Amino acid sequence: MVPEERPDGQVAGEESTQLQAAGSSRKGCDHLAQMQRDPLQSRRARIHQQINKELRMRTGAENLYRATSNARVRETVALELSYVNSSLQLLKEELEGLDGNADAELPESDGITVPMIPLGLKETKQLDWATPLKELISEHFGEDSASYEAEVRELEDLRQATRTPSRSEAGLELLTAYYHQLCFLEARFATPARNLGPLFHWYDSLTGVPAQQRALAFEKGSVLFNIGALHTQMGARQDRSSPQGTSRAVEAFRRAAGVFSLLRENFSHAPSPDMSPGSLLVLEQLMTAQAQECVFEGLSLQPPAAPHTCLAQLHLAQEAAQVAAEYRLVHQAMAQPPVRDYVPFPWTTLVLVKAEYFRALAHYQAALALCDGPPAAEVELPALEQVFLGPPAPSEPRAPALPQEWEERRKLGKAHLKRAILGQEEALRLHAVCRALRRVDLLQVVLAQALQRSLAKYSELDLEDDFFEATEAPDIRPKTQQMPEGRAPSVSQVKVTDIFHRLGPLSVFSVKNRWRLAGPIHVARGEEGFGFTLRGDAPVLIAAVVPGGQAAAAGLKEGGYIVSVNGQPCRWWKHAEVVAQLKSVGDEGVTLQVATLLPSAEPGPGDHRPALGGLLRSQKECGWETPVPTRASPRPLLGWGRKAGRCKPGRRLSAAP
Repeated sequence: MVPEERPDGQVAGEESTQLQAAGSSRKGCDHLAQMQRDPLQSRRARIHQQINKELRMRTGAENLYRATSNARVRETVALELSYVNSSLQLLKEELEGLDGNADAELPESDGITVPMIPLGLKETKQLDWATPLKELISEHFGEDSASYEAEVRELEDLRQATRTPSRSEAGLELLTAYYHQLCFLEARFATPARNLGPLFHWYDSLTGVPAQQRALAFEKGSVLFNIGALHTQMGARQDRSSPQGTSRAVEAFRRAAGVFSLLRENFSHAPSPDMSPGSLLVLEQLMTAQAQECVFEGLSLQPPAAPHTCLAQLHLAQEAAQVAAEYRLVHQAMAQPPVRDYVPFPWTTLVLVKAEYFRALAHYQAALALCDGPPAAEVELPALEQVFLGPPAPSEPRAPALPQEWEERRKLGKAHLKRAILGQEEALRLHAVCRALRRVDLLQVVLAQALQRSLAKYSELDLEDDFFEATEAPDIRPKTQQMPEGRAPSVSQVKVTDIFHRLGPLSVFSVKNRWRLAGPIHVARGEEGFGFTLRGDAPVLIAAVVPGGQAAAAGLKEGGYIVSVNGQPCRWWKHAEVVAQLKSVGDEGVTLQVATLLPSAEPGPGDHRPALGGLLRSQKECGWETPVPTRASPRPLLGWGRKAGRCKPGRRLSAAP
């Protein structure tokens, strides 16, 4: 493979080779996907940068054209503008071709279904976690940073694997596991006043333009974005020719919409266009519309309870009208600035094609209901009228009932078929306008088949002696039996363990807290024992020190946490384990090391002075095994506003044997 230069100067071929050496052995990682995406991402980024340059040149030329009155200068500027516009057109056509090929997903079935719009993953560069984390471990935690090389390497391998997740549940679990580790990192190492250290590089999924920030929230938001994007790819690949496949697709698109909604509500500082509030709103609406489309497909696969009834077919027409209405809203949102400047043109065209296609499909279903179904019973007429007109207003006269005579029904059905044919022809015309969509043969087959069905039905109803033009067919009222609202990502189902759990429980050993390490303190055994009382688990707290006892004489004070017993780290030991260890020592006594928390306003000399940013999730949601800090912290850029659980006090037992 010929290495291709990235916009930031990094060679894509070298980086892909490194991917094969790190992270590829993890479950859910597909390192071959990176080699396929790197060249495409680089080309898209380069084209977008050229487009931005041409736009700046055009703006400057237009300002000069308006500002000058010199005829020769205006002629020169007009010529330059024509060159710039030609270059812009060529660049946009090239980008349109790339967007049409990017992240193409076809359903895993032999059936003919309308293609969906999946979202490409955000790409990122390799990251050095070792330097900042080892520095914090050494300076703030007083630990030997060299002893944590295995943990740092595990974190780096996990991040490397998340760059190429497989399009499966295993890939989602891989991304979710890394997101949990970011929560742990933020809880243990980050502070509101100081960034963790690394510079996070991510490429925009829509434009390929790179963005970078030092905020850990940017990394977390990008990982969440990729979780949503992976859901869209999984939904687009489902076999929607079966009810099970449509159900899985609905769930995947709902999950994706939930992720984008979560980001839009919480990520306030967007460094890239794809994570701006406008883009996230469009993506949320797009995934909801695609889920609604899958709902319609699932209902059309199920045989109605009463086959060929007029009411059942009209309900299906309303479902199709609901899908068309959803896509109309998406198209309106895509047309708003500044989203329209970076949403791929094939997306905008495909959304409009689907809006026309499903509106035409609604009229086709209505025509079938009127022409093929038996006459409606008297009790069904009010429900049938609402399908077309909705409930009449009190001030308006009641609309006439649907025709019961076959001839009148045929004329009204023929009028609906006319609207269906016009809509399907418009969808085919829009499909032909977009060069990228013209290469999607499956979409053209779907549109052509729909038009042929409508024409065949129209010719069947078109009688030779029919000299009366039917009235204009009314619109179909959108309505659905299932509104697929977005669902929050199910990250709590993936349980992980903090990679840096050896540093101790987060309730004490985090950058948020200040503490003083005392010891080693040797405490001899007296006639009454050691002379102190313990309470709680992981870490065990010295609840009280007996005045005049052996512990008081050795300098032990209450309120400290025991972190080692005779040189053995015990930050995660339970109360019973510490007591058993103390009972097992002989008359020579025990050597303890104690960490005492300090108030934030009273730092002492030689104190470890970390500070902690807020926890974003509770223990239950993130699947943490460690207790959360007892004091609330300032809210970061990306926060969910959930209440964190508090550590319950342990038992109050004496350490004396």
